[in-house]
Amino acid sequence: MTENYLDTHIDDDVAVLTLNRPAKLNVLDVATRVRLAQTIRHFGTGDLVRGIVLTGTGRAFSAGEDLQAMPSTYDEIREAFATFHDITRAILETRIPVIAAVNGIAVGGASEITLCCDGRIGSPAAEYFQPENHRGIIISNASSFLMSRLVRNHAMRIVLGSQRIKADEALRIGLLDEIVAEEHLVARAVDTVRQWNPDPRTTALHLSLLRPRAEEIEAAFAREDDAARQSWESGALTEGIEGFWESKNERRR
Repeated sequence: MTENYLDTHIDDDVAVLTLNRPAKLNVLDVATRVRLAQTIRHFGTGDLVRGIVLTGTGRAFSAGEDLQAMPSTYDEIREAFATFHDITRAILETRIPVIAAVNGIAVGGASEITLCCDGRIGSPAAEYFQPENHRGIIISNASSFLMSRLVRNHAMRIVLGSQRIKADEALRIGLLDEIVAEEHLVARAVDTVRQWNPDPRTTALHLSLLRPRAEEIEAAFAREDDAARQSWESGALTEGIEGFWESKNERRR
């Protein structure tokens, strides 16, 4: 039986979705990614809640892909990318605001999920880290488009340099919209959702005007999928993951 690492509760007419696998820094296995997209679509119609807040448990928002369960075939690579992409689709299809409450480090695909949210509020411990370029992995979630859309020229050093971006810098360059104390993080995100979706509800119309167009997102997916195929076929992905584990094992000795 697959374990459920996604908690859901309603707070003041807002759905709060919490990644809950703190022992593994809330890594996102395939089942969790599928469940997350399904849950976002369930609430995203706006019939049940005014908005969605996505956050994590413990010291991490999420460590992204579980590198201990990395795909071993190209078909598995395609499935992995498809499940990440579908979270972006699910968020952008909602008729209500989606806010990422970034409570700690957000790595790889998890950091990329926040880029398609309508807002990103962080605690002082929030941190962005996209290590893919140093591990042979390709960015996903249409982040090749969304990152540049948010932070413009900063995207190049963040992705190519695999630099860790602390909360203060993330706020300065536009990855975060606001920093609040950790104990107030989710409450502030819930309040923001309610402020952004008042009665009468024209918010869905404005979301469709302000969000990127579906064709832009799908074009980014296609480019990322092709790059992932090339990384797999060249052996860069396998070499990068093996190198990651070798260096980690060396640090433990």
